[in-house]
Amino acid sequence: MTKEKLIAEIMRECEKDGEPVTEKEAAEMADMEIKAKGISHYEKSDKPRKPTTKERKVDDVKRRILDECEGLLETLGAIGIETKTETEIMFHFDGAEYSLKLIRHRPPKK
Repeated sequence: MTKEKLIAEIMRECEKDGEPVTEKEAAEMADMEIKAKGISHYEKSDKPRKPTTKERKVDDVKRRILDECEGLLETLGAIGIETKTETEIMFHFDGAEYSLKLIRHRPPKK
């Protein structure tokens, strides 16, 4: 659609809505609409991501805390205690399935 046709359409629509605009205002609106159509929208890429080779650091403090929790759960009567990583424990207690996940928070910024 050409700019002139777009200006005429905008003027018709505004007049139909009961808010007539000048040709200069309609030209500005048309310019904005044309520029907005030129903005690219980002879409998901078809390329698969490369697998990362970054090695994950194991947190020994979390491991010690969850080992203590595991011992406590055993004394309470939990069964099927399974350690997923050094951060998560899954277990069954009173016929229900539970999991504990330990998260270390970053220190607050000053």
